[in-house]
Amino acid sequence: MQDLEKMQHELHAHEVNLLKELRLIRRGLRRATEGRATPELTTGQKIADAVAATMGSWPFIIVQTTILAFWIAANVTAWINHWDPYPFILLNLALSFQAAYAAPFIMMAQNRQQDIDRMAAETDHQVNVKAELEIELLHQKIDELREKEVLALTEAIAVLSRHLEAHGLTPPKAPTEV
Repeated sequence: MQDLEKMQHELHAHEVNLLKELRLIRRGLRRATEGRATPELTTGQKIADAVAATMGSWPFIIVQTTILAFWIAANVTAWINHWDPYPFILLNLALSFQAAYAAPFIMMAQNRQQDIDRMAAETDHQVNVKAELEIELLHQKIDELREKEVLALTEAIAVLSRHLEAHGLTPPKAPTEV
């Protein structure tokens, strides 16, 4: 633990603050998610999600295509009185009406999903930054351990060399490069 505290002073102040902030956020998120799974949606959000899910599905497209085909066929072949003759003005009005009301619902659902995605991206970014800082701390610890190991080996060699000299032996010389 002392090594961690010792190495933290080598980090920039903003990195240390970011680590503390991310740890607090992580603890807060754990506590917040323990009590509830997801935030409660408003009635408008539920309606927007339902409309967007329905209008963006194959069953809706198939049913609407069937209704449009029946409408056009019934008016062209005059099976029933021509309630909407050829340029299909009433059909255009109905489709315009549908589009005018569907677009805001779909955009509300997309905006809500965009907010969710943005929050997820921010969280991912914070986690990535924290992971990068933690990896940097681990690299520093490994470098410090390596330096301690090299120092310990150097001291051990010095002790062994003195011991050999004390017993009248000469330590082997390091190989020379050719």
